[in-house]
Amino acid sequence: MLVALIIFAYLLGSIPSGYIVGTLAGVDVRNAGSGNIGATNVARIVGKRLGVLTLLADTAKGYVPVLIALRMGLTPTTVAVVALAAFLGHLYPVFLRFKGGKGVATAFGALLALAPLATLILIGVFALVVVCSGRISPGSIAAALAAPFALWFVSAPPAFIAMSALLGTLVILRHRDNIKRLLDGTEPRFGSASSR
Repeated sequence: MLVALIIFAYLLGSIPSGYIVGTLAGVDVRNAGSGNIGATNVARIVGKRLGVLTLLADTAKGYVPVLIALRMGLTPTTVAVVALAAFLGHLYPVFLRFKGGKGVATAFGALLALAPLATLILIGVFALVVVCSGRISPGSIAAALAAPFALWFVSAPPAFIAMSALLGTLVILRHRDNIKRLLDGTEPRFGSASSR
């Protein structure tokens, strides 16, 4: 049952929500905009409503398997593994030859199920940085950095804190191109035609 749940989490995470939404709208989002299958690129290419739909679907991919694991009464370490499986499914989806998104929404969904209060703190960090910088990527990076501290603040189990640190590290690595543009001063502002 445990192995089946981990496989389920990975396969659910592998469902390329943005790619599916874009395809239904007649566009392969991998060949448009930033080329990313995440909600931001989908919103820019096929509209904000479909972007929100992608965001909700990607969030659910992290939330649902973790919620199931919690309801099953599994140990914190096992729940953390399930969360990681869903997240890695999004980053390396078997359905898209292991070329996925940056994982922010799926990580958010997993953390929302694990520690709602900590997730609210991270939403605040994300929103504050986005408002101050005018860019999405610094908000995502800041929230990724803050994740283990937020979980520690709410006294989450050590396994959850360690898992959030790993997720945060992978999210930051996925933003390396954004970081380079931020350092170069070429990262687009939120809402601009070329923003990611």
